[in-house]
Amino acid sequence: MAKRILVADDERGIVGPLAYAFRKEGYEVAAAYDGEEALRLTAEFRPDVLVLDVSMPKLSGYEVCRRLESRTGMGIILLTVKNDIVDKIAGLELGADDYMTKPFDLRELVARVKALIRRLEAKPEEPGKLTAGALSLDPASRTVELEGVPVDLTPKEFDLLALLLARPNRVFTRDELLDSVWGFDSAPGTRTVDIHIQRLRKKLGDEGQRLLQTVYGIGYKASGAGR
Repeated sequence: MAKRILVADDERGIVGPLAYAFRKEGYEVAAAYDGEEALRLTAEFRPDVLVLDVSMPKLSGYEVCRRLESRTGMGIILLTVKNDIVDKIAGLELGADDYMTKPFDLRELVARVKALIRRLEAKPEEPGKLTAGALSLDPASRTVELEGVPVDLTPKEFDLLALLLARPNRVFTRDELLDSVWGFDSAPGTRTVDIHIQRLRKKLGDEGQRLLQTVYGIGYKASGAGR
């Protein structure tokens, strides 16, 4: 089945060439021209990757990210006219996987979408389930269950949890987590990791509070995890 790409941008001069390029690569493509339409089509079209402009009428790209009901298995690439680390951090903290600054090279964006899809589909060399108490994570199917009930995680929340569970009691610094999960060597002042840990704890309830431990002044670790 062809992968689905949703292109959301109010500039038709961008949407048209992108849609053509993605269809040429064999993807199924839908287009949205404002934030409200992007939010609606995300729920209806269920794209594998959402290419989302930050500055759109009705709802900004950031607001679309905030309002998404489900991110399981879906990647997000943000488009912005600004080349500012603050804007990049804001997008990452809202769950975006990548970003590109306008004007961009069409071939590079297509390549990044392909790379993101490969990462989302990638299976680890040892796809055994990771468990911690009532929590079970399956790297092969990219699913998480708590007491047998599926937990809806964004791709980055899943990657962060999987990394911590795979190395129980190993303390990761924030920079190490940024590098491994987001591909950033460092991003001074960002709370991306902290925000994602907070979201995981909320979604996992008491198990998350017990499992995801803060190592003050350093970073985080998973306690009591294993295969």
